[in-house]
Amino acid sequence: MVKTNKLYLVPTPVGNLEDMTFRAVQLLKDVDLILAEDTRTTGILLKHFEIRNTMQPHHKFNEHQTVETIVSRIKAGESVALVSDAGTPGISDPGFLLVRECIRQDVAVECLPGATAFVPALVDSGLPAVRFCFEGFLPPKKGRQTRLQELSEETRTIVIYESPFRVIKTLTQLAEYLGEERPASVSREISKWHEQTLRGSLKELIAHFSLNEPRGEFVLVISGKEKLQSNF
Repeated sequence: MVKTNKLYLVPTPVGNLEDMTFRAVQLLKDVDLILAEDTRTTGILLKHFEIRNTMQPHHKFNEHQTVETIVSRIKAGESVALVSDAGTPGISDPGFLLVRECIRQDVAVECLPGATAFVPALVDSGLPAVRFCFEGFLPPKKGRQTRLQELSEETRTIVIYESPFRVIKTLTQLAEYLGEERPASVSREISKWHEQTLRGSLKELIAHFSLNEPRGEFVLVISGKEKLQSNF
């Protein structure tokens, strides 16, 4: 049952629309307002599940301006659901600013369990998943080399999001800083028709995508640095 005076974070499918949970569908029908990263994308989802509800844009370009108004509406008695284009809001998508302000003003927040791209990619990689480092998107320019240098010493499995336009560049830089023989996995189009996971060294993955044009959204999973065994 949807409660008033509450913000709901609702994960949406990263690929197959049938990955949507029953609870998420019902909640989107019942809330007073749906905040959508892109109302056109969310409109397709709502139409598929015959959800007729009010939408309002909430994305990285306007979230600073709309947060206060949204929190005020929730405090006045409305129930609001936040969705991103795909996956869980707040994971490399808008959501953090609104959640933080709700908490600051004692507004209840609830995140439903559901889809996020890095979990299936991590599990499919075959690399250790007991401890891992989720990086999201690396800095595009400022601070990128510094972060890559830091990751070269990371012993946990590393998870990175990347676009098809930068995936070869990112793999090449990872090979430069972490070593071209470092084991890795590349998953693309998670839960979609052309879903694919490739495993090998960074060198082998660079060679593959140099010959095969990268398409779709990518999740890179890279083995952490092996710990040196002490003789003492």
